[in-house]
Order: sequence, then structure tokens, then C-alpha cells
Amino acid sequence: MIKKRVFIIHQWDGNPDEGWLSWLSDELKKKGFEVIAPQMPNSGEPKIGEWVSFLADLAGEPDERTFFVGHSIGCQAIMRYLEAIYPQKVGGAVFVAGWFHLENLEGPEEEAIAKPWIETPINFEKVRNAANNFTVILSDADPYVPLGDKEIFEEKLGAKVIVQKGKGHFTEDDNVTEIPEILKLIK
Repeated sequence: MIKKRVFIIHQWDGNPDEGWLSWLSDELKKKGFEVIAPQMPNSGEPKIGEWVSFLADLAGEPDERTFFVGHSIGCQAIMRYLEAIYPQKVGGAVFVAGWFHLENLEGPEEEAIAKPWIETPINFEKVRNAANNFTVILSDADPYVPLGDKEIFEEKLGAKVIVQKGKGHFTEDDNVTEIPEILKLIK
């Protein structure tokens, strides 16, 4: 029996061992999944090309037993990866604090890093057709992600969107160390 694989992609300036990502990795392994939670390259200054090609090399030949979970910019990297692999198809993706727009960036340096991610178009039709389903988990109290992005996920990807109360950007600073809903979504 070939195991289901789950790739967990962390946030900008993040790592795979923080907060709920580490918890999720452990829980999925207990359920028999193969979990790949890499340290993404140059995470302090993430670049689309670097992250997408790194993910492509890591994923090898994805199939419908391959799933992705992203946090913040990790969601962007996954969408752009799925766009690149279309017409191949994966099992699905869960995006936590995913975004198309960002608010409250801390100055010109952060704005310059975010700009290509925000301004480089995504072919949503290819992304949508490269996965069986999408679920997006957002917070009504995220200082960076405008809740208006909810409609983009619903309209462009056909995603199911769950809005949680008071979870901030889903980081340890926001006291988020587990997101049990994800375990229910990846079966």
C-alpha cells in the first residue's frame, strides 16, 4: 500500500518546527502519512522561483495521494507550484492564513519582498484543476491578511473557506499551537 504524502510548507521567515506545523506533522505521522515538512530556502527573503522549484524537486511525481498544507506565503508557493504542474493532479490542499493581498507590512524592505508574490498573476484555472479540493482557514483577526481575500479563494478556486475567531496569523505568538480541523480535512 502506497502511503499518502503530505507536504507542509511554512510561512515567510518561518520554519517547519514552529507552532501548529510541528504538531500537525506529528499527528499525521501517527495516522500513517508520509510527512515532508522542509525548511524552505532563503525564508527571510522568499522568492517565487526558488520556492516553487524547491517544492517541485521535493514532490517528485505527485498524484492524488499527495496533499499540501501551507501557512501564509507557503500557500502562495503551493498555488504557484500547482499552476506549474498542471495537468497533473494532487489530492488537495489546505491553506492557513493564505492571501493575495497583505496589510501592515513593516516598511519598504518587506513590501519589496512581498511585491512579486502579490503582483505576479496566478492562473487560477490551472491551480483549481490541479487539485481535487481546497480548504482555506482564515482568522477574523489576522493583522496581515484582509478577510476580503476569502471571496477570491471561493470564486477562483472553489475553495471551502473557514473563518476562525481571534486566531491572528495562526502563529505561536497568537497562541495557535494546534489546528485540529486540518486532521479532519486530510483523510
